[in-house]
Amino acid sequence: KAEGYYAKTKIQMNQSIADIMTATEGSSNSSNCTKYDNFKYTLYTWVFSIVFIMGLISNMAAMYIFYCTLKLRNETTTYMMNLVVSDLLFVLTLPFRIFYFITQNWPFGSFLCNLSVSLFYTNMYGSILFLTCISVDRFLAIVYPFRSRMLRTKRNAKIVCVAVWVLVLAGSLPSGFLLHPTDPNHNQTQTFCFENFSNKQWKVHLSKVVIFIETVGFLIPLILNVVCSAMVLQILRRPRTLNRGKLNKTKILRMIVVHLFIFCFCFIPYNVNLVFYALMRTQILKGCSIETVVRTIYPIALCIAVSNCCFDPIVYYFTSETIQNSIKRKSEYSRSYDNKFSEALQSESYIQQSLRTLKAKVFQNESSV
Repeated sequence: KAEGYYAKTKIQMNQSIADIMTATEGSSNSSNCTKYDNFKYTLYTWVFSIVFIMGLISNMAAMYIFYCTLKLRNETTTYMMNLVVSDLLFVLTLPFRIFYFITQNWPFGSFLCNLSVSLFYTNMYGSILFLTCISVDRFLAIVYPFRSRMLRTKRNAKIVCVAVWVLVLAGSLPSGFLLHPTDPNHNQTQTFCFENFSNKQWKVHLSKVVIFIETVGFLIPLILNVVCSAMVLQILRRPRTLNRGKLNKTKILRMIVVHLFIFCFCFIPYNVNLVFYALMRTQILKGCSIETVVRTIYPIALCIAVSNCCFDPIVYYFTSETIQNSIKRKSEYSRSYDNKFSEALQSESYIQQSLRTLKAKVFQNESSV
């Protein structure tokens, strides 16, 4: 009986160990792989510092132009103004991220951590959607110039912007405020942010968020941008199109090239890699070689995506003729002011020289008397 009891106990213990191994297979499979992504902290520090300086200066200049010097505003500038706000909100959180990447510790509390994560996704997918709005607006203006007059109004543009903000916040707030980083080393003195989400959080929450933001925030806008640009180019190939009003083929082509380049360069690498990263974290894709490639590409793709804050002002200039005219008027006024100031200095110098000559003559006359 004793042998039978011990044999039964041994079988139960083996079954329990098997259950534990099955339950922890996801996390252990990932932890057995050697991670080669420690370079990301140095990379993030340098790239985010550059983006902070350039993004702050360029977007503050854009904000000044939009709100202080730009008198004529249309639906395109409405989308751009919202894009500036999105960029500035994210840029202002970068110093906190830079501090974290240098020290690898987050001392600012969970609220600022969650807010920084949310603003990152708000900026990225807000930029994607607002750039898509600009592309669709340009498509309607060129392909359907008369039929789109009722749609292309500032009022409708404001409604679209509100819808974009609601949609973006619906996807970004859950990713920032419903998830909490875990400490794999159980280090009580180190607080993580932006990373170390558990496999359970990836399977339960983050995988659903990724599906939502990849579909609504990236895939659909990518298709719209490519289709709208292709149809505009097709229209421009028709000879009679060039005779329509003041349509400038070279300017529109340059506009489309700049727009598509920034969209594809900034957003495709990160979003494609994010899909593979999610598949890896949810254990759909397994293997150390796959994990090494995905983890190595992820920081590089993230830095490229963050750089969109610096490229957006280029879109403002090439997309809006109103802004170009405003800058030209500003520069012409500055040159005119410089010329007037130079003429005033020359006039003052001439007056002073004439006074000195007159004084010398008077002094000479007095001496001869």
